[in-house]
Amino acid sequence: MTDGFLHPDRLFPADPATRAIARELYETVKDLPIVSPHGHTEPSWFADDTPFEDAASLLVIPDHYLFRMLQSVGVSLDALGVPRLDGMPVAKGRDIWRTLAAHYHLFHGTPSSLWVDHAMSAVLGCDEPLTPDNADRLYDHINAQLKKPEFRPRALLESFGIETIATTDGALDTLEHHQKLAADGWIGKVRSTYRPDSVTDPDAPGFRDNLIRLGEITGCDVTKWEGMIDAHRKRRAFFRDYGATATDHGVPSAFTADLPPHEKQALLDRALKGPLSAQDAELFRGQMMTEMAGLSVEDGMVMQIHAGSRRNTNARLFAERGPNMGADIPGRTDWVGGLTPLLNRYGNTPGLRIILFTLDESTYARELAPMAGHWECLMIGPPWWFHDSPNGIRRYLDQVVETAGFANLAGFNDDTRALLSIPARHDVWRREVCRFLAQLVAEHRISKPHAQTAARNLCYDNAKKAYKL
Repeated sequence: MTDGFLHPDRLFPADPATRAIARELYETVKDLPIVSPHGHTEPSWFADDTPFEDAASLLVIPDHYLFRMLQSVGVSLDALGVPRLDGMPVAKGRDIWRTLAAHYHLFHGTPSSLWVDHAMSAVLGCDEPLTPDNADRLYDHINAQLKKPEFRPRALLESFGIETIATTDGALDTLEHHQKLAADGWIGKVRSTYRPDSVTDPDAPGFRDNLIRLGEITGCDVTKWEGMIDAHRKRRAFFRDYGATATDHGVPSAFTADLPPHEKQALLDRALKGPLSAQDAELFRGQMMTEMAGLSVEDGMVMQIHAGSRRNTNARLFAERGPNMGADIPGRTDWVGGLTPLLNRYGNTPGLRIILFTLDESTYARELAPMAGHWECLMIGPPWWFHDSPNGIRRYLDQVVETAGFANLAGFNDDTRALLSIPARHDVWRREVCRFLAQLVAEHRISKPHAQTAARNLCYDNAKKAYKL
């Protein structure tokens, strides 16, 4: 894989001496295997291994980073091919691509341009950046590439050097695609992750029906608190059969609770009867977070907490097209107060591992770094979502390393639905890590050999340790 039209020194320091150190460090990590332990790619891609349809369906439609920006300047999501819940027609193929090309200048200075340029140049072999003038030619070039065997999903995993990739699947998922992967000997290369939000969050659409379905699948009496927890216990074991080493929890806040048994049962009774109050819904979610930590103590699965996203803030968009449409906004998060019940219950238990992801950057130095620097069970996840960017990575490393060190960081995961952006995102992380370490070396704060070790850990080893791979 070559850089093509990308500058080889992108993201490195402007100072020549420090840039030279960054280059040298980057050479030691740029070809390391990619560990992708948390993401949202479609398992059907790898199970069926069919060619991607075209450039638009591969690069535009799955990428809410792209279409949220375009929507913000008045581009219709219909024109970008984003599916509607009512089934009304939307744009296809070349028309989508032309719309992207006409507005691609809007992404200058954003991480999206880094990712798309990398995919087009280093992966797809395009000879110049996308413009309205070359849109049709590049669209035809990409589509011709996608017809080749080496651009089918499984071949791309191999050419990207992806050692393992995790999908994220709901608690009620049959894992039919992972079953097909298992039959082909691909579990391990592709693995599942247990995401139980639909049956742990009373505000989730269809929550009570989902809970009843959970009981039917597992044969557990989910009208009883312990029966409901046992249902999760069984589902987690099923997911581990398909490579899962982690669970994932998307919650509006870091609130946790530790209620006595009779209060837990009363809370479940109210949840099954009808809509909970906002206070009770938060209490239910908080108690379930503590229960999930208890199950992780039992089975060793790594617990991921993604907190602080105010989801689906555009009600009309949510009604028209559903979730994950780019209308989620960061919110404040109280990690210390929120996690106190969970940590006082399970935080000192050997073997428990919890990875924390935040959209509230103000908590990095104030809360997360001191917490990870104290609790053995806690690690800090990489910059997430809006902050998975060059400047976001710089702010993150600057705020957490002095207090948490390198060992308490979970390395990098790309957390993406866009398959071709995976090597691009890891490359940005590796370049930014080398930039950060080069500055420490230039200031004689660490030696070059120590910087090389830290670079490898942050780009490869820490992720494997964090996710118990």
